[in-house]
Amino acid sequence: MPKIRRKNLPRSLFRHLVERVQEREISTDQLELLLDWLEAEPEVPEGRWFKRFLKVTVCGEGEWIKTFLRPDQAALGEELD
Repeated sequence: MPKIRRKNLPRSLFRHLVERVQEREISTDQLELLLDWLEAEPEVPEGRWFKRFLKVTVCGEGEWIKTFLRPDQAALGEELD
């Protein structure tokens, strides 16, 4: 199983993620929870996956984080613990 890539993100993907953080008003405390989770180097499935936090859902595919959703938005893929 892959681990989430944290370096060398394509510039367009990085811009997309920053836009979603701003657009969906994701708080610093939620980003810190995400950082704590990433520091544990979680393994993720090859296909689509998502991880729910209290006020944000992180969605990815394989080693890439693809977007951030509000809690009321539906996520696709395998839910991670």
